[in-house]
Amino acid sequence: MHVGEALIGDDPELAHIDLLIGDKDGPVGAAFASGLSHLSKGHTPLLAVIRPNLLTKPATLIVPKVTVQNLEQAGQIFGPAQAAVAKAIADAVEDGTLDKRLCEQCVIIVSVFIHPDAKDYGKIYRHNYGATKLALTRALSSFPPIDTVLYEKDRSIHPVMGFKVTRLWDPPYLQVAFDLTELTSVLTVLEKLPTSDHLILEAGTPLIKRYGLSVLSEMRKVRPSAFIVADLKILDTGNLEARLAADEAADAVVISGLAPTSTIDKAIEEANKTGIYAIIDMLNVDRPENVLKALKNKPDIVELHRAIDVEETNHAWGNIANIKKYTKLVAVAGGIRQDNINEALTAGADILVVGRAITAARDIEGAARMFLQGLKQSDIDQFRVKTDF
Repeated sequence: MHVGEALIGDDPELAHIDLLIGDKDGPVGAAFASGLSHLSKGHTPLLAVIRPNLLTKPATLIVPKVTVQNLEQAGQIFGPAQAAVAKAIADAVEDGTLDKRLCEQCVIIVSVFIHPDAKDYGKIYRHNYGATKLALTRALSSFPPIDTVLYEKDRSIHPVMGFKVTRLWDPPYLQVAFDLTELTSVLTVLEKLPTSDHLILEAGTPLIKRYGLSVLSEMRKVRPSAFIVADLKILDTGNLEARLAADEAADAVVISGLAPTSTIDKAIEEANKTGIYAIIDMLNVDRPENVLKALKNKPDIVELHRAIDVEETNHAWGNIANIKKYTKLVAVAGGIRQDNINEALTAGADILVVGRAITAARDIEGAARMFLQGLKQSDIDQFRVKTDF
């Protein structure tokens, strides 16, 4: 059994094809026979024919994805879509994409999408022809290879979602900490921040204490593609509080390094289960390595943090290289300024956490851009033009 998928065109004549090809006596053959003999209202399967009385080979079953509600929509399926799929399969045999000797051995199932607003028969035909041919080619070549999937999964945007789910695979990053306590001020700052693949947003502890975790949703309305950290500084009930952050669509939750080891472990385990990042904030922790060594579950990020109340004192980040034995990324917070960005990066920091130097700046956008420029990191794949991948 081989699986293929392809999307071609633009709304409303966009074509999206899901395809299975396999032996008649295998699972695809069983599904083919079942689909042809078990009809479903609005999703009636039909055989792909080049014209009436001329079945394409290998035999191909078309299954409509969208419920067919009237004769006009039925005509689009039984007309241009059916002809497009049948012709694409036959052409694939003719050009050698599919071995002619397999035509009686295998069958194909093609799931076809036609938008209810589609009107142009020419576009319906051409887009479904191209998408079927591409889906079959991909199926037979096992496209995509797993390395391509892993490379693309954090770079690509799903077109129907309309926003990007950001993951932290390309450090360094700038994390803007919102320790403001007025939601209107937070939203104003969010509007002024530049758009960047290397910008993280943090809902600070005071902000969450005032408005609750629902403030994350307010932030996401302004920045739907942002990576948002919920700085809960969890000290107890680690699994419960991590789940609360995940339920509010946080991308990461912060756990205090002063919490009991069991609390940290449970919070990290819950974060892993719900697919969000676990951050341990080492504020006031004398020996961060000892905390990390004791953990059964390791965090995604360790934050070496100097408190606001002691920012006037000298601060050393410590041995970041040692910390990285236990985590993927290291963040540094407290007193990060434009003049010490390079010092933090040279020490090995992956994330620079900046608060009032940006949120309280007269020129918020300008200040943020200066910090982003200090990262010496361009936006991800900004010059790449993608087709297949």
